[in-house]
Amino acid sequence: MSWNVASPVLERLQELHRRHADSDSGTVATYIPELARADRRWFSICLATTDGRIYEVGDSRQTFTIQSISKPFSYAIALAERGYADTFAHVGVEPSGDAFNAISLDPVTGRPANPMINAGAIATCGLLPGETPEERLANLLERYGRFAGHSLTVDEAVYTSERDTGFRNRAIGFLLRNAEILEADPTPILDLYFRQCSVLVDCRDLAVMAATLAGGGVNPLTGVRAIDESAVESVLSIMGSCGMYDFAGEWMYSVGMPAKSGVSGGICAVLPGHLGIGIFSPPLDANGNSARGIAVCRDLSREFGLHQYAVSRAGREVIHRTYSAAEVSSNRERTAGDRQTLREVGARAVVYELQGSLAFGTTELVVDDVLKRAAIADYVVLDLSRVTHMNSSAAELLTAVSVRLAEKGKRLVFTQRRAEFQALLRAGVREKSLEPDSPDDPMFPDVDLALEWCENRLLALHGASSATADAPDASDITATPETFALLRGLDDAERTAVCAILRPVSYRMGEPIVRAGEPEDSLYLVARGEVTAVLPLLSGHEKRVATFVAGMTFGEMAFLEQSTRSATIYANRDTECWVLYRSDVEKLAATHPRIKAVLMENIALNLCQRLRTTNATLRTLAQ
Repeated sequence: MSWNVASPVLERLQELHRRHADSDSGTVATYIPELARADRRWFSICLATTDGRIYEVGDSRQTFTIQSISKPFSYAIALAERGYADTFAHVGVEPSGDAFNAISLDPVTGRPANPMINAGAIATCGLLPGETPEERLANLLERYGRFAGHSLTVDEAVYTSERDTGFRNRAIGFLLRNAEILEADPTPILDLYFRQCSVLVDCRDLAVMAATLAGGGVNPLTGVRAIDESAVESVLSIMGSCGMYDFAGEWMYSVGMPAKSGVSGGICAVLPGHLGIGIFSPPLDANGNSARGIAVCRDLSREFGLHQYAVSRAGREVIHRTYSAAEVSSNRERTAGDRQTLREVGARAVVYELQGSLAFGTTELVVDDVLKRAAIADYVVLDLSRVTHMNSSAAELLTAVSVRLAEKGKRLVFTQRRAEFQALLRAGVREKSLEPDSPDDPMFPDVDLALEWCENRLLALHGASSATADAPDASDITATPETFALLRGLDDAERTAVCAILRPVSYRMGEPIVRAGEPEDSLYLVARGEVTAVLPLLSGHEKRVATFVAGMTFGEMAFLEQSTRSATIYANRDTECWVLYRSDVEKLAATHPRIKAVLMENIALNLCQRLRTTNATLRTLAQ
């Protein structure tokens, strides 16, 4: 079966695109004649993460001119070339309250209010590097290309249209020269500004450029640094306060991400540390922003939980570690045959230990990795015990992945004790008809029990050994003394002698067999049923350290040391055991001296096997 599972992130974007595709609001810009040629039906949404994953829907490869979205990127270049102090001396950082093309200069200094209005953007162009116009343009395109991840070009038709109709911008340029904000002839600087606005991009480019800012200035696709990290916060601050024309305040209130729009219909938005968003739809609202784009971004922010002031987000390392059932086993003791089977097929069960805050940005990373790993894994465990916060958007993504995997015959299960997280996840599971209250309930209190659940199913699928009472729905087994590894190496007479001193005992389900701290010198052989050893935790919960079934032994440490029990052991169901007391073995050794040596060697080998398993687990978990 080929592995091709649609990401729930992409599905959510597709649903958003369908929701807004028929919107008829807004008007295509006509004040630059070439922009009037745009098809108002063009519409695309693209999301790029700082790890390089891209989700795109609609006309995401339709090119258009970048227009005012160029402004924060040119400002970034100016900061890199001239530094903050020199740049600040030429262009301020305050919202102007005026239209984007207003002749808005400080009455004392002549300085434009900020680099997001035309006056500020023209002043910024005067700070860009290069000795000649050709050199300045080449430098600008090369720097823009670092943000986009590939070479960009100028749309000559749009440039000519902008140049031939840009009389107001020319007036601004000469006023800036008069105030000595521009330090040279404004004509070539204005020409560079017109060309800057005419750079061709597509929606995917905008998302990648935004993700470069989100990632501290490093392009997520190429790994090339486009801007020094120290300048990113200045660029994002300006985008947050001034990037959406006269709509900037309401944008930050309702959407909550630094962004910049352009009159060709593009919007470029940044969720710092996580992702970039590109939207393209030419019809504009009264503020000059893409009408569809504003509506989509509002829905994205609300439904994906992207508002940067919504919660305190953890860092990118949301995946604490991953491992498979071949590397780390549950605390259920297995027969040698079962252990070998799990070493061979355990890679088909994978555990993700997550930590920190699960919002859309962090959960998307997990979802992408899980879908890739599930190509070979049948079972995926998401351990949420270290997660400190999870919002509804994260829960919806996780339950959507659960549905996608279930459709492919695979399972996603969760480990979590926090009631609020369980409620979020169970609500999604019920909505998607995964029967959370069935025996296949995908929720476990800890990783140990979830791993056992996965192991049982792998053993059932790939053939367990004869001791399979721990497998789902397996019939109960009764072990005979001869089947125990403890008696391996004894001859018939010696085995008969040991069986004669075994004392049968029975326990009801839930009854304690031994208690931690009690003095003991006995060893137990499970003849029928199942027992579990637990240790109390400071949280008030108990931690399972081992589960034993018919044919297995427990209590070796107290038997060897003749000391107190280290754990409490309960009968999980009605259970029958044989008890071997150290005092009886000592008496038997007087007439059968070899018996004690063989028993001690077998106990030591059994403890060595458990120690090797523990060491292998520790090596994996320490990485």
